[in-house]
Amino acid sequence: MKKKLGLLFSTAILALGIVGCGGGDTTTPDTPQTGGDTAAPTEVKTMRAGIGLNDQHPQYKGLVKFKELVEEQTNGAIIVETYHSGQLGDDRTMTEALQLGSQEITIPSTAVIANFIPEFSVFDIPFLFPNEEVADAVLGGEVGEDLLERLADQRLVGLGYWENGFRDLTNSVRPVATIDDFKGLKIRTMENQLHLEAFRALGANPTPMAFTELFAAMQQGTVDGQENPYATIYLQKFFEVQDHVSDTHHIYSPWVFLVSKAFFDGLTPEQQEIVTNAAYEAGAYQRNMNRETAAEYLANLQAEGMTFTEITPEARQEMVDAVKPVIDRFADQIGRDVVDAVFQAVAEAQQ
Repeated sequence: MKKKLGLLFSTAILALGIVGCGGGDTTTPDTPQTGGDTAAPTEVKTMRAGIGLNDQHPQYKGLVKFKELVEEQTNGAIIVETYHSGQLGDDRTMTEALQLGSQEITIPSTAVIANFIPEFSVFDIPFLFPNEEVADAVLGGEVGEDLLERLADQRLVGLGYWENGFRDLTNSVRPVATIDDFKGLKIRTMENQLHLEAFRALGANPTPMAFTELFAAMQQGTVDGQENPYATIYLQKFFEVQDHVSDTHHIYSPWVFLVSKAFFDGLTPEQQEIVTNAAYEAGAYQRNMNRETAAEYLANLQAEGMTFTEITPEARQEMVDAVKPVIDRFADQIGRDVVDAVFQAVAEAQQ
């Protein structure tokens, strides 16, 4: 699979026009035909695909694109049932369900996967990627491919990277323009030690919490704020309980398209190829949508009354300097060889 990944990543965008994006959570498959006057009975395989975000998010729309591609190209021999808004559980619960074979697809962030494979924490290093183009080059290159291959030992198959995007800070206490403004803020984070230590280094009081509990926690004042890309902030209506947003861009957050290894191994080689290609094509579609709508979602947040604060290069550099000791402490835990390889790939992508 590794030899095909680079080609698939680069050609996915060219194939976006094959199938239009539609809605609906279930599909009644056609009976595949095998020739002759009658149809031979064929087993219809079902893939239950769950995510934590709602049905308006680019992630879900990318999942619908995947569904359409797979169902059309297999002539209904594989159907994809899509579930949003945490209907099948949070990201960690769904990932564990894939390992057990009780669910077939989920698309968690690399921060969640790091609980199973520590090396994936390398993508949670603060201020690692300067822009999306560098992220694409690294994730689509050898480093990204090598990490995907490690998933097999966890009974998972990684079919590529999708995009959550740059994570930005919101809160209901004050505008955050400098590192001093982080002091004492209770910020919800994912259950990821690197995230927690980075926010402590910035002066905040990080609180790990399931995403499904976040809105109520902000509404009740259990936490002051959170950090997510603009699409998530807007579509989850966090503007109803948050006053300020800052473009901290502190972490670029990739998602990984995961399939249960037990299910994937049970597919025919042709079906495996269709599912793999569909994951890449739908991923390219999702990334494009995510990037095209980011500025729109920020404007919408401001229209809803949130105050936007732009971080200056000087203020950002102070934040970068503050978290460097955290990176040094975690390098051996992540795998220093992986950390060095990623930083090298980032440097090469900027040349």
